[in-house]
Amino acid sequence: MILTRLASLYPWAVSPDSDIERALGFLGAETDSTRVIRAGNGAGILGCFVALVVTAVVPAGVQIPTAGCLFAFALLVSIAVRRAPVLLATAQRTQALGDAPDLVARAVLRMRIEPTAETAAEFSARTGDGPLSDSLDDHVRRAIGSPDSGFSTFAEEWKSWNPALNRAVLLVSAASEAPPDERERTLDRALSAILDGTREEMARFVSEIREPATAMYAFGVLLPLALVAVLPSARAAGVPLSPTVLVVVYDIVLPIGLVVCGVWLLIRRPVAFPPPDVTRAHSDVPSRRWDVLTLSCIAGAVAFFGAGVLLPDWTRWVAGAGCTLGCSLVGLEQPTVRVRNRVRAVEENLTDALYLVGRRVNEGIAVERSISVVSDEIPGETGELFTRGDRIQRRLRLGVRESFLGDHGALSDVPSPRARSAAALLALSAREGRPAGGAVLSMASHLDDLQQVEREARRELAQVTGTLRHTAALFGPLVSGATVALAGGIGDVGTGGATSSLAGAFPADVLGLTVGVYVLLLSAILTTLTVGLEHGLDGTLVRYRVGNALLSATAIYLAAFALAGTVA
Repeated sequence: MILTRLASLYPWAVSPDSDIERALGFLGAETDSTRVIRAGNGAGILGCFVALVVTAVVPAGVQIPTAGCLFAFALLVSIAVRRAPVLLATAQRTQALGDAPDLVARAVLRMRIEPTAETAAEFSARTGDGPLSDSLDDHVRRAIGSPDSGFSTFAEEWKSWNPALNRAVLLVSAASEAPPDERERTLDRALSAILDGTREEMARFVSEIREPATAMYAFGVLLPLALVAVLPSARAAGVPLSPTVLVVVYDIVLPIGLVVCGVWLLIRRPVAFPPPDVTRAHSDVPSRRWDVLTLSCIAGAVAFFGAGVLLPDWTRWVAGAGCTLGCSLVGLEQPTVRVRNRVRAVEENLTDALYLVGRRVNEGIAVERSISVVSDEIPGETGELFTRGDRIQRRLRLGVRESFLGDHGALSDVPSPRARSAAALLALSAREGRPAGGAVLSMASHLDDLQQVEREARRELAQVTGTLRHTAALFGPLVSGATVALAGGIGDVGTGGATSSLAGAFPADVLGLTVGVYVLLLSAILTTLTVGLEHGLDGTLVRYRVGNALLSATAIYLAAFALAGTVA
């Protein structure tokens, strides 16, 4: 509806764009590139109209800078609307490619039991979850009745986005036609191709973004914070600054610049390893939206009035906004994050569980009996999962698949594609018997390799994201609060009881409130960037961590202002 209304503001014909068309197709959007382009142009026209109106009513002394900023903002909005589908599709592809190692591992494991490419492709697509598995499933269905398994067309579709995936999938397909003595080596090469390719892509990405991220941090964070201390003396030095310019630069220009730089960094991420997909429909995620919003508003009101009593009046706006938004985001997303942590705990010892089951199956013990024994040997949530599966299996006399993957199975409320893939392989092993024991052992080794790749990727990225994350929640607010207090002390220096001209440049309330808004925006933008770099733009994780960062930034900014004010 929004696209249609914006597009109506630009009724002239435009040429289609192949990149936008491809992105819309991947997103499954029911529109075309011409409507998106016209909507972008319409947004630009609307922005220019607003800029003209605002410019006409502002004081004459600030008309030129105001007009320049507003027209530049209108241009950015127009570009953003036109490029939004491409950016969203890129983000989703990045999320999807994080499942590439798992997808190849599932295909390799199925090939070790039954060396047919069609069966491996179908198993890998059916036991996975997400756009990558859906894409493979679509190619498998198209290949029904043809000599192709679906692997080759799937590899061709994703070749430009992940060459390692293309090579690995083609090797899996080739293994089905290789002699038995070469098949194992070919499958090992397929798995090595996707794991090594993922490592190399992430190492290259970290190397490429280190300098741009450092430059963004220096010019978008450090320099603006350092300049706060000298702003009160700007007029004495002859710099033509005013409160309006201060607000425009710190609360509009700098945040927009950081967002643009952040988007530029995120679209270059080759793969992402997102957390488990837990929706609000999950049984352990209560529907308490209105309760959370009510309590958050109460907390924000307490912060608003409390800050006004203990600190200058301008602080109440920072305290109220930061506390309300932070509490709302944390409260709404905390149940989902709690379920995700439980899923991670289930996956933590999955490698050891599969190894123990595979070793017993190799010794001739049935899978069902092996699961019963292992449930007592594995600690934590993984052990409890196997205990529940064994209990369901014995009490209801169900098979391995139903006891884990059925509607009331042990994994029915555990949205873990990795755990479900392992359960599917165990169910297959129960049907195949002893020959599948080696495949279970191989899956244990593969899971260990996959987890190692994820750990290495996050460790590499931690060198870049660590500073940004700590600046957003701790160092930025701390430096800003202290600097505003000291700058206000400088501005209050008087001569003969009269306030000096330094304070006239930026009143303390204007300076404190403007920098406070900048601190809150900075915490949200940098936190979103760090989550996107580490995990991909997962909405739940972004909102939860932004909420925590806002609460931390608000408290530290005001505390630093109060403490520094006592010595200013």
